[in-house]
Parts: sequence; structure tokens; C-alpha cells
Amino acid sequence: MATVTKEPTQTKRAAGAGAGAARYIEAIGRRKTAIARVRLTSGTGKITVNGKTSKEYFTLDRLVAAAIAPLTELQIVDGFDISAHVSGGGIHAQAEAVRLGVARAVVLKTPEWKLRLRAAGYLTRDSRMVERKKPGLLKARRRPQWAKR
Repeated sequence: MATVTKEPTQTKRAAGAGAGAARYIEAIGRRKTAIARVRLTSGTGKITVNGKTSKEYFTLDRLVAAAIAPLTELQIVDGFDISAHVSGGGIHAQAEAVRLGVARAVVLKTPEWKLRLRAAGYLTRDSRMVERKKPGLLKARRRPQWAKR
């Protein structure tokens, strides 16, 4: 029987460092088919997504704002650097996947913020997915046009 692991993964420690010296906190966020692996480090507020700045990757300001919304809610945007590797889905789903990953990573770093992030809705995984197409139908629910004769 396979073992079940928690989704927010782990804290990586620097080689040879003491037990309290963590390099980064890593967490996974998902939305539709988009998956984001987010690494949170203490820093100055620099955000990179797939090797690009957040403004280059998410071309719309509202997507950048959505991705860092948990940090904005806690007013700690300049306290952390975010590095995200995103795949799958479109840019809207990817931004929301990054948002979930950032929220989970912040909770791993400081558990006291869990209640505020939960109340704001940033720790809830949006489980809605595209419904599959059924045989005999044009789309998931769209039927062919009915003809009387």
C-alpha cells in the first residue's frame, strides 16, 4: 500500500548549516490543470516565474496582483522573494496556482497566519475542472440539434 504525503512539501536546509538555517520553503499550488511549485525565501520582494520576472510572465497587472495576493493581505510583500515553476493550463489558472502555492508556503513558514489566509480564502483549492465530453454529444452537455423530421 502506498503512503500518503502532505501536499505542501518541505523546507530545504543549507548543507552543513545548523538545524534552524532554512534556505527556502516549498509548496505546491494547483488550479484546473495548472501546477505551480513555489519556493519562498526571505528577501526583498523579487518574484520570478519560470525564470522571468512576474511582469514579463503574467502580462496583466491583475494576474501579478492575484499571484501575490496572500502576501498583500498580510502586508509582507517586501519580506519574501518568490520563485515559481509553473506548467499546464492558461495564465489565469497559473496565476491562481501560484497564489495557492504562496499561501501554503507562508503558512509553513509562519503558522500564525493560517487563520487570516483561510478567512480570506487563499488556502482553499478551487476544485472545479473542465467536464469531459460524452459520446453522442457535441460537447460535455451540448446535444445535437433536434430535428422533427
